[in-house]
Amino acid sequence: MLTIVAFVLGLGVLIGIHEYGHYRMAVYRGVRVLRFSIGFGKPLLRWTSRSGQTEYVLAAIPLGGYVKMLDEREAPVPDSERHLAFNTQPLLSRALIVGAGPAANLLLAICLYAGVSWIGVQEPRAILATPQVGSLAQSAGLRGGELVLSLSVNDGDADDVESFEHLRWLLMQAALKQRDVLLTVADPENALVKREVSLAVGSLRPAEADAELMNKIGILRPWTDTAIGEVLPDGAAAAAGVRQGDVVLKVDGADVPDGHDLRQRIRQSVTKSGEGVAQQWLIERQGKKLPVTVTPRPEQLNGVWVGRVGAFIGHPPETVLIRKGPLDGLSAAVAKTWDVSILSLNMMVKMVLGEASLKNLTGPLTIADYAGKSASIGLTAYLSFLALISVSLGVLNLLPLPVLDGGHLMYYLWEGVTGRPISELWQDRFQRGGIVILMAMMSIALFNDVTRLMG
Repeated sequence: MLTIVAFVLGLGVLIGIHEYGHYRMAVYRGVRVLRFSIGFGKPLLRWTSRSGQTEYVLAAIPLGGYVKMLDEREAPVPDSERHLAFNTQPLLSRALIVGAGPAANLLLAICLYAGVSWIGVQEPRAILATPQVGSLAQSAGLRGGELVLSLSVNDGDADDVESFEHLRWLLMQAALKQRDVLLTVADPENALVKREVSLAVGSLRPAEADAELMNKIGILRPWTDTAIGEVLPDGAAAAAGVRQGDVVLKVDGADVPDGHDLRQRIRQSVTKSGEGVAQQWLIERQGKKLPVTVTPRPEQLNGVWVGRVGAFIGHPPETVLIRKGPLDGLSAAVAKTWDVSILSLNMMVKMVLGEASLKNLTGPLTIADYAGKSASIGLTAYLSFLALISVSLGVLNLLPLPVLDGGHLMYYLWEGVTGRPISELWQDRFQRGGIVILMAMMSIALFNDVTRLMG
C-alpha cells in the first residue's frame, strides 16, 4: 500500500508541477487556457475557475496530464478572441509556454534538493567495505576499512567526499565521462596517515554503465563489522548455536575483515548442485573465543545457488549528518540539479548512439518500487527520489521528439531560422514517427521493469 500511495502521490506532484508550468506561462503571455488536467481518462474531480474560462480536472489514469489552450487548429475561434489563441502568439511566447513545463520540473528539483540539504540527512560515512573480487578497487590495492577523504578526476581539483553516497555519485559521474579518478584514503582512526589510490574507471566502456557498474568498480557498500544481529530461530546460525551479539573473527582459518566479506563467504558456501558446505567459524562471545560449525542452507537467487544462515550480519554502518545552511544548501541544490541533468542527458545520448546499455531505461514499475522503498526509509530519501525523477522528467521532455516539448521547440527553432513554420504535413509525419519511437522506448522500459522485478 505504501508503494502505491508514494508512487501516485509523487507522480501526481511531478506531473502537476510540469503542467502548471505550461499553464502559468500561458496565462502570463495572454493565452486562454480551456482545460488544466492531471491524468487521463475518466474525470474523478472537476471544477471551473471563477471566470468560468478554465476547467480543472483530476482524471483516473495518473500517467500524464495536459493543458488545453484556445487554438485555431483545434476548433474555430471568433475573431474577437484570436489574440487569445495559442497559434496566433509570437514565436517567443509559444516557445516560452512549451519550455515552461520542463523548466518547472527542474525548478522543483532545485527546491527539493535544497530542502533535503536544509533538513539534513544521515548518510553512511565513506568507509569502504572489502572490494568485490576482481574489481577495479581490488586491483588498485584497496582492501576495505579505508576512509575516503577526497576524489579528483584526471588530476583535477579534489572534491571532499562527504559520505559514502556522495562517493558513489562522484564515481558514477567519472565512469560515464570515462575519466580515471584518484582517491585520497586514510585510516578511519587516524586521518593524518593518508595515501593515494588510482582507480581506472575511465577504462570501463560506456555500455557498461548499467546496474552492474558499481560491481565492476568494486565499491558497493560502506564498512560494517562482523557482529551477529538478530538470529532467526529456524536458520542455520541458530542450529549451530550462534547467538545475537557474537562477533565472527575467522571463517575456515581466514580472518574476516568486515561484514561484507562475511556475507560473501556465506553466499559462496554452496556447491553448484545446491548443497551447503560446512564452515568453521571462530567467534568471540563475552570475551571468549569459541569454534562453531555452520552449514549455510542453499537458496536459489536468479537461478544461482547461494548460502543463507538466517541471521543479520553487522551493525548499521557509521553515519555522518549532511546538512547545509540556506545559501550553501541552495547552491548545492542548483549544482546537483545541473549535474543530474547533464548525467541524464549524456546517458540518453549514449543509449541512442548504442554506447550505453538499454537496460538503463526504467518504467513505471521500477519507479513505483523505488518510490515505496524511499518512502519507507524516510522523508529526506523520498524527497531526494522525487527530485531525481523530476530532473529526469524535465530532461526527457526536452528531447527533440515531436510528441514531447523538445520536439515542439525544434519546430520553433526551425521557424526562427527560416522565417516560416513547418508544414502541417511534415508535422503529422514527425508526430507519427515520434509516437513510434516513444512507444518503443516505453516497451523497452517496461520489459526492463519486469525483468528486474522477476529477478
